[in-house]
Amino acid sequence: MKKILTITAMALAGCFAANAQYDADTENGVVSLADHRGFTFTTKKGDFLFKPYLLVQASANYNYYDDAGLDPAYNQDNVANSGFAIPYAVLGFTGKAFDIVTFNLSINAAASGGAILQQAWADIRPKEAIGVRIGKFKTPFSHAYLTTLGETLFPVMPTSLTAQVILPYSLNAVTPHIGTGFDLGVEVHGMVKNKWGYQVGIFNGTGASVNLASKTFSDDWHIPSLLYAARLTFQPFGVMPASQGDPRRLDSNKMLIGLSGSLNVESENESTNDLRVGAEWSWIKDRWYFGAEFYWMHVGFTKRQKIDKSYNYYGGYAQAGYFITPKLQGALRYDLFERNSTGKGGFLNMPAVGLNYFFDSINLKLQAMYQYTGRTGHDRQMDRDEDNLGLATSSAVIMAQYTF
Repeated sequence: MKKILTITAMALAGCFAANAQYDADTENGVVSLADHRGFTFTTKKGDFLFKPYLLVQASANYNYYDDAGLDPAYNQDNVANSGFAIPYAVLGFTGKAFDIVTFNLSINAAASGGAILQQAWADIRPKEAIGVRIGKFKTPFSHAYLTTLGETLFPVMPTSLTAQVILPYSLNAVTPHIGTGFDLGVEVHGMVKNKWGYQVGIFNGTGASVNLASKTFSDDWHIPSLLYAARLTFQPFGVMPASQGDPRRLDSNKMLIGLSGSLNVESENESTNDLRVGAEWSWIKDRWYFGAEFYWMHVGFTKRQKIDKSYNYYGGYAQAGYFITPKLQGALRYDLFERNSTGKGGFLNMPAVGLNYFFDSINLKLQAMYQYTGRTGHDRQMDRDEDNLGLATSSAVIMAQYTF
């Protein structure tokens, strides 16, 4: 038994080094091979490791909507989309084979359709400076999305990333939003001199809910109608963990500065080409966590749509967290979103406050937050009323998370 434990520790240490691009706690975005939670199986030679994991989130939600967009004739209530929810119920496994291949598969039982398959990928990495990942995984865009699931500062993502933008035309598919999230594709990535990280990938561009090859060639540009994405990061103090607060890291000093961009060619069923550009900064310093992002999206219609106009949107947020005690973390965030395009003016501003408490010995985390959605700078009352359609004016979330 002692020999097996020694081999396991050596193998995990090797995995830590080999996965430097994502850090030992982040290579699958949920629970890693090197994480102390749960258990790991390994062969006597140490050439194969296998680790099952589980993450469950259960939340209580309250959302209050103002009168704009509500029809009293249908007895629509100001309080809606409230009650209890399970955002994630993830069951999966990750592992490493022959000191070169890392793999991961996870099922989110709380999702529906193609999104039930949350991740499924294999990563071939003969050297730290270069690796190839294929399958379904996170696209290289946005610090908020690339943060390890369950280690975010708030239980809800920034609205500027998740809410659909407002277009004056009906598209054949859904209206785009700035965040890209999980997708199917292939990515080349690596870490150079333990400071410079890069990710370059090609994806379907259809998002987490589609697991089929459904794309064609662009009528305008005569290239495959896919999502082309890239991200470059500078991490001056070594690899930055993809975490926004961890009681196990109260004496760290890690920083990340990143630039990313993507082009989704004929993204909405041959109707638009969506260009996204983002800049990010995050810093973990002892008990402090700071993060800020800014992103911009250009939506241009294809020739087939016969629409000459194009639209620009931007958003961003700044947030900070501080461990008041080794287990209690306070959180602040300010989220900004130009949702109705720069041509109309006015934007949403969404301050939020939160608290996180960690029962680290039993892998339980409690989170609570409140967010207010304000509107400012609109030229017309109609624009002001339309800008927050579908978004709660006041929202509160209490969430419990358990993982192993």
